[in-house]
Amino acid sequence: MPYLPLLLFALLYAGATLAWDLPPLVAGAYAVTSLSCFVAYAIDKSAARKGGWRTPERTLLLLGLVGGWPGGLLAQQWLRHKSAKRSFRTMFWATVAANVAGFLVLSSRMAAP
Repeated sequence: MPYLPLLLFALLYAGATLAWDLPPLVAGAYAVTSLSCFVAYAIDKSAARKGGWRTPERTLLLLGLVGGWPGGLLAQQWLRHKSAKRSFRTMFWATVAANVAGFLVLSSRMAAP
């Protein structure tokens, strides 16, 4: 189930919001970075088809790391881009894990008095 990570994160986010009263700005940041990441994948996919300038994988991974991974995951599924290269997928999931861990740490600290 390719969308399970998104569902699990949505549940985690909802729990963190209830537990720590996260400001809406956090959701907005995830939305903006996810959209940016999706667009970067789409631009790279188009360039790959046309033989043009490609977005470096490091850039795609960095966008995912800072919160754009939901958009990256959707792009991988919907655009079928970067979904077959094992080394990229491994690094992608490492950035997802790092982002979620960072989200939990920063969210819990935002609630601390």
